[in-house]
Amino acid sequence: MKFVDLFCGIGTIRMGMEQAGHECVYSVEWDKHKRQIYSIIFGKEPEGSDICAVDYRDIPKADCWCFGAPCQDFSFAGKRAGMEGERSSLVLEVFRLVRETPEEDRPKYLLYENVKGMLSSNGGRDFLGIISEMESLGYDIEWQLLNSKDFGVPQNRERVFTLGHLRGRSSRKVFPIERGNGKNLEQLIGGQQGMRVYDSGGVSCTISSHGGGWGAKTGLYAVGDKEDELHKST
Repeated sequence: MKFVDLFCGIGTIRMGMEQAGHECVYSVEWDKHKRQIYSIIFGKEPEGSDICAVDYRDIPKADCWCFGAPCQDFSFAGKRAGMEGERSSLVLEVFRLVRETPEEDRPKYLLYENVKGMLSSNGGRDFLGIISEMESLGYDIEWQLLNSKDFGVPQNRERVFTLGHLRGRSSRKVFPIERGNGKNLEQLIGGQQGMRVYDSGGVSCTISSHGGGWGAKTGLYAVGDKEDELHKST
């Protein structure tokens, strides 16, 4: 596939995608130090700088847009401003670009990576707002909380991977990731139970009352129902 790397940093998502055989056709990064490191690794700086100044016509047609938007406002180590913060809310600029792109030229996939704290930010309403926005753009959503230590990396690093499939133009099944024995990752490591595919019907799992993920024990509700039906994470 051809892919775009937004909020690319020093290019770690690009490294993984290229190792999997895909081709980067455009990247965006604002931080000057990361841009310099990126140029050392890949031979040139990212084409785009300020995501807010990028025009959809600047972006070559691609199969997948990858974006690890700023995490500081979601992180447990920060002030937890969530989508009201100036940094993590920049993900909305990606959705602006998708919305401005003619439907026939939109990417088949949206791959969004962020910290675990995104799930519980603002009682879960921030993540709900993000996936609802992706759904409104024509994408069916699935996601999974993954830890690098479960994939041969000597590091305990939990990240949420959210994947949008452009309705009618791409396959749905990616998450949950399964091992060779047919068991999904959560069965093996005892993680969250409620990884579900979000579709145009607007149905999703609520956040589990014990925190961290989305649990089946809290039931289902329709996107757009009263906010007080969300269970706040602890």
